[in-house]
Parts: sequence; C-alpha cells; structure tokens
Amino acid sequence: MLVRDILNESALDFALAGMDSPRLDAEILLSFCLGCERLDFFKNPAMPINEETLVSFQKLKARRLAWEPVAYITSQKEFWSFTLEVNNSVLIPRPDTEVLVEEALKVCRQLDSAEIKILDIGTGSGAIALALAYEIPLARLTATDVSAAALATACKNAESLDLASQVEFLQGSLFEPVDDFFDIIVANPPYIADEEYDKLPVGVKDYEPPEALRAGVEGLDFYRKIIAAAPGHLKNNGWLLLEIGATQGRRIGDIFEASGQYRDISIRNDYAGLPRVIKARRESSG
Repeated sequence: MLVRDILNESALDFALAGMDSPRLDAEILLSFCLGCERLDFFKNPAMPINEETLVSFQKLKARRLAWEPVAYITSQKEFWSFTLEVNNSVLIPRPDTEVLVEEALKVCRQLDSAEIKILDIGTGSGAIALALAYEIPLARLTATDVSAAALATACKNAESLDLASQVEFLQGSLFEPVDDFFDIIVANPPYIADEEYDKLPVGVKDYEPPEALRAGVEGLDFYRKIIAAAPGHLKNNGWLLLEIGATQGRRIGDIFEASGQYRDISIRNDYAGLPRVIKARRESSG
C-alpha cells in the first residue's frame, strides 16, 4: 500500500469511530511506525509501505480504535518546546497547561532573586517543572508526586532533556516530603468532580490514571488542601499558581479569600477564552 492510501483509509475509520482529529492521529501513528516526520508524507504521498510496517501500523491503529490515547501508544507527547515520555502512570500533558507555565514565567520576571526556588506539586510526567527549568537556568526546582511510577517517568524526562541537575524529585502526597520555602509554588491538581468523572470521554476515563483526575464531590478537594498548606512553604510575598477547571474560578477564588492568607488574587484565561490559571500572593508575615 501507499502512504496516501493508508492515511486516507485510517483517517476515515477514525472519523467513523467519532474521533476528534482522525487525520492527525493517522499521521502520527504512521510516522511513528516509519520513524519519519509527518512532513515526509506531503513530500512523498506515493511512498510504498512494506508488509512488516503495515502489520505494525495496523496493530497501533487497532489500539487507537479502542480509544487508547495516541500519546500512550507512541509513549511520547509534545509539551512546551520538547517531547516528553508518557505512559499510563501519568496524565497526558495538555496544551492548556502551558498557560500555567507562562504565568509562572511572568511571576519569575518580577522576582528580585539570583536563584529562584520553585515547587511543583503533583508533577506527573514532570512537564511543568521541566518547562520552567528549561526557561530559567538559575532556578532550583523541587517536584513531588505520590506515585513512584510517575516520578520514575519524570526523572527519565529530566535526564533526556539534560535538566536533572536542576530538579529534585520527591515522593509523597502534596507537601509531605517538602521542608523548604519557595518563591513560587505551581500545581495542576486533580479537579474532576465525581459526577463529571463518569461522563469523561472513554479515552480519558479508561486509560489515564484516575488519581490524577478525581477530586471529590465538588472537584475542589486538592485546592482546599493546597491553598491551606502552601503558606507554610512560601516565602513572604511568594506566589501560588494553580491550573483550574473552566467553571471553578469563582469557587477557588472564594477558598483563597476565606483563608485570609493571600492577596493579589487573579485569574488568567486560556487561548480559548476559558478560565485556566488562578494565582495569588502570600500575605507578608512582617
């Protein structure tokens, strides 16, 4: 078969199955099988595919038709300016999370410090911590996660990006393994309410780790814990930045206000115009 025939046939099958990006999925899977760039398909759409490669591709295609995410099939996902290894022990990094990185970088520019100390809570694949380490060479980062498997993945990503010397990975829930103070704390915590979790797409609910998604009846359990505990690990006037669900901004803002420990609370929208990041500054203790 030719490249164009395989792509056209697979894109149609994916579309009939109801997938959002059928052509892109087909191109990514075929380029992964061939070890080439997707651009090569446009340069040579009549390139023939041998039987061995076709068999390998059909196996990957079957996995996708069972709604396994493309990132888990290929074990890689692009985030920020690099490619991360991912597996079903970590949440697949989303483009929306890059907004959290952008906001953290803005805060970093406001700080008068030669060495900025940043804590990433629930690091997963290490996406946020590694993006910040990449952009701020003088920053010292600590990243925590309750999952040993997730931390192993994050460590591998740090090594492959030559950022391991900048990031310390610690296992434990939220702040448990941490005994330091930071200029900035960032987190993309679980924020799916129990009722919403049952309605998630199959590709998310059946494959991504539930502990990285579920957050109680209201979806706010981790926000309450992080907002309450973060002042004990923030320097005076330090910043807490959290990714949020699109409908949660007001309620999380109320949690910040009720704590009485923060000021300068604000929300940043993502590029679809939806609330995505909330940030606040710890009140100075004098």
